[in-house]
Amino acid sequence: MRRDAAASAARGVDAPITPPARLPRQVKLFGAVSLLNDFASEMIYPLLPAFVTGVLGGGAEALGALDGAAEFAASFVKFGAGRLADRPARRGPLIVLGYAIAVVVRPLIGLTAAAWQVVGLRVVDRVGKGLRTPPRDALMADVTAPALRGRAFGLQRGMDHAGAVLGPLLAWALLSSGSANVRSVIAWSLAPGVAVLVLAVWAVKKRAVENDRRRERAAEVASPLPSSTVPYRPLPLWPLLAISAFYLLRMPETLIILRSQQLGVPVAAVPLLWAAVHVVKSSSSFAGGAWSDRFGPGRTMWIGWVCYALLASGMALARTPAQAWGVFLALGVVWGLTESPERALVAESGGDRQGSGFGVYHGATGLAALAGGIGLGVLYQHFGAAAAFLASAAGGLALALAWPVVAMRR
Repeated sequence: MRRDAAASAARGVDAPITPPARLPRQVKLFGAVSLLNDFASEMIYPLLPAFVTGVLGGGAEALGALDGAAEFAASFVKFGAGRLADRPARRGPLIVLGYAIAVVVRPLIGLTAAAWQVVGLRVVDRVGKGLRTPPRDALMADVTAPALRGRAFGLQRGMDHAGAVLGPLLAWALLSSGSANVRSVIAWSLAPGVAVLVLAVWAVKKRAVENDRRRERAAEVASPLPSSTVPYRPLPLWPLLAISAFYLLRMPETLIILRSQQLGVPVAAVPLLWAAVHVVKSSSSFAGGAWSDRFGPGRTMWIGWVCYALLASGMALARTPAQAWGVFLALGVVWGLTESPERALVAESGGDRQGSGFGVYHGATGLAALAGGIGLGVLYQHFGAAAAFLASAAGGLALALAWPVVAMRR
C-alpha cells in the first residue's frame, strides 16, 4: 500500500480521502442553538391562541392573520437572506442578527394590550427566522463532508424538535402549578433566548468561518458571483416542484390539532400531545438523516410521502381520541423522514451558491405551505375534516406515485 501511495504521489494523483466519521463542531453547536431556540419559542406558540382570544379579546380572524402574515414574512425574507448568504463572510452576522431579533421580540409579546400588537411582533419574530435559516443551513452544508450531510441536518432537526418538547412541558408545568400566568410564562422565554444568542455567536466564530472567508477571497478573484439580477435555481426544476408540492398538500398542524380536539382530545391535553409529537419528530429526524446518507435523500423523502398519504387517510377515518393520538404521533415520523433529506438534497445541488440554494428552498416551501394551509382550511370548513384529510392524502399518494416515474425518465 505504501508503494501504491508513493506511486500515486509521484504521478501527481491524490490518494482517496476517507470522509470524517464525526460531525463538525459547528454542526453540534447549531444543534444546541436550535434546541434552546425552540425551547423558548414553543413555550409561547401553543399559548398564543388562548392569549389572543382569552386575554386580549381577539377572534379567529386575528389568529388567521397571526399565522398567515408571520409565515409570509418569513418566506419572503428567506429569498433575500439566501442571496446575501452566498458570501460566506455575511453568514455569521445574518445568523446572529436573526436569533437576536427573536430573543428580543418574543418576551415583548407578554406586554401587548391588543391582538394586532401580537400579530406585529410575531411577524418581526419570523423575519428573524427568515434572516437566519438560509445562512445557517448554508454554513452547515459547507463545513460538513457530503457523506455526512444527512446526519448533520438530522441532528439539527432532531435537536430542534427536542426543544419543542421541553418548551410546552415547562409552560404546562408553570401554568398548572399556579406559579405563573400566560404573560409571565412568555417573559420566561428570555432566559433560554440569551443562551441561544451566546451559542450562536460562538458557532459562527469557529475556524470554519475563517476558512470560508479565505475561499471567498479566492473565489472573488477567480470567478465573481453573478449579479443579483441573475435568477438562481438551487435544484433541478422537478425536485424543487415536488418538494414544494408536498408542502402545498400537507395538512397544517393547527388543523391536525383541531381534528384531534373534535375527536375528543381535551384542550388541556393539547400541550402534552404537542410535546409527544415532537418526541417522535426528534427521534425520527436522526433516523431520517442517517437513511438519507445511506439510501439517498430522494428515496428517503419518498418513504416519508408514502407514510403521509397513509396517515392522512387514517386521520380522516379516525373516530376516537385514542385513534387521534395514535395517528397524530405517527405523523411525526413524516417530518423526520422529509426535513433532513430535503436539506441534504439542496446542499448536494447548491455548489458554490449554498446561500441562494437554501434561500429559494425555504422561501418556496414556506409560500407553498401558506397557500396549502389556506386552501385546506377552506376545504375543512366547508366540507368537513374527513374530506380535507382525504384530499390531502390523495395529493400525497399522487406525488409518491409520480416521483419514481419522473426520476427514472430523468
